[in-house]
Amino acid sequence: MTKPRLNFWQIWNMSFGFLGIQFGFALQNANVSRIFETLGASIDDIPILWIAAPTTGLIVQPIIGYLSDRTWGKLGRRRPYFLIGAILATAALFIMPNSPVLWFAALMLWVMDASINISMEPFRALVADLLPSEQRTTGFAVQSFFIGIGAIVASALPYMLTNWFGISNSAAAGEIPQSVIYSFYLGGIAFIGAVSWTVFRTKEYPPQDLELFEREKEESKGFGAGVKEIILNFKDMPKTMKQLAVVQFFSWFALFCMWIYTTSAVTSHIYKTSDPTSPLYNEGADWVGVLFAAYNGFAALAAFLLPVIAKKTSRKVVHMISLVIGGISLASFYIISNPQMLLVPMIGVGLAWASILSMPYAILAGALPPKKMGVYMGIFNFFIVIPQIAAAGILGFIMHTFLQNEAINALLLGGCSMIIAGLFALIVHDKDM
Repeated sequence: MTKPRLNFWQIWNMSFGFLGIQFGFALQNANVSRIFETLGASIDDIPILWIAAPTTGLIVQPIIGYLSDRTWGKLGRRRPYFLIGAILATAALFIMPNSPVLWFAALMLWVMDASINISMEPFRALVADLLPSEQRTTGFAVQSFFIGIGAIVASALPYMLTNWFGISNSAAAGEIPQSVIYSFYLGGIAFIGAVSWTVFRTKEYPPQDLELFEREKEESKGFGAGVKEIILNFKDMPKTMKQLAVVQFFSWFALFCMWIYTTSAVTSHIYKTSDPTSPLYNEGADWVGVLFAAYNGFAALAAFLLPVIAKKTSRKVVHMISLVIGGISLASFYIISNPQMLLVPMIGVGLAWASILSMPYAILAGALPPKKMGVYMGIFNFFIVIPQIAAAGILGFIMHTFLQNEAINALLLGGCSMIIAGLFALIVHDKDM
């Protein structure tokens, strides 16, 4: 099937849901460690508590990808999953900041991340479904733009609510500040609203032969058949996907270090406090939200620059440069003592983040068979979540044994990992099928 070129507003509408999805992820990334520490978690307990996020992605995304490849109804192929995930994620965002104890917060992280993954996985496949090869880099770049915009607002929400609207950012021991609670409420509303926009403003192409589609689905129905197909596809993944897997491992290991340790690194290394009940700690934690908003803002701007540079060089060269700059920027936290100066390395982190969200998918989409786009995009998520599971499993030990439980050292480790990812990007085979 020859796919028609879509205009800018059609690409805009099909990607708009990522604005809401990123509200969920950004609130999670900027605030969950803060919630865990507030509820009594120690610095070396935090990685294992975070293991929920990558584990749910490992399980949920390939299953949703497989199911969405085999779905067709009134809402199309991918859109039913957008909507189901959005409803569940919105509920989780309302409940998470009201967690009474640490174990309940960890449980809600599982629920929230699973729900976000149900919505997110089919969005990657949707771009590959609807856009011709020459527009895919633009499609993934527009997704990156919305991810950046959503994360700017969501990451900075606690800071804005406190400094612009006077909502308290402190609370008694064991209590979540009101600024964080209201941020999650607003995030839930944004999530369901943005995803619904894409669901009802985007049309999907039906299978070319609907009768054959239904017959093939009937012949391979059942849980066992689904598991078998996922395993077989995993074994037969294209060479490009295997090469990208190495790049993804080191990229996402670095991101996990950043997401779970930046709050502790900034509050202890720069604000000189590790007491979650102190005003200084909450000031530092709010500033981390601003820093996360900043790197996502830079990513939103870079999202439109990267395709232009890629046309003049190549996608893998752009990815390499972005990752190396991002790694150096993350490691530079170690030598900065002024909180405001941390905005400078966030430019480089934002460049890397924009590339991570677009270039691997643009490269991969051209190497995949169209009928298996969903399941392969889900399998590709393995190489996002496996490094995060590895990080969650070993970072606590590394922190305790080698890094003196100093969170700033975890950011150094993450910076080195991102540089390694950039070097491996150069060996990726980047040609469409």
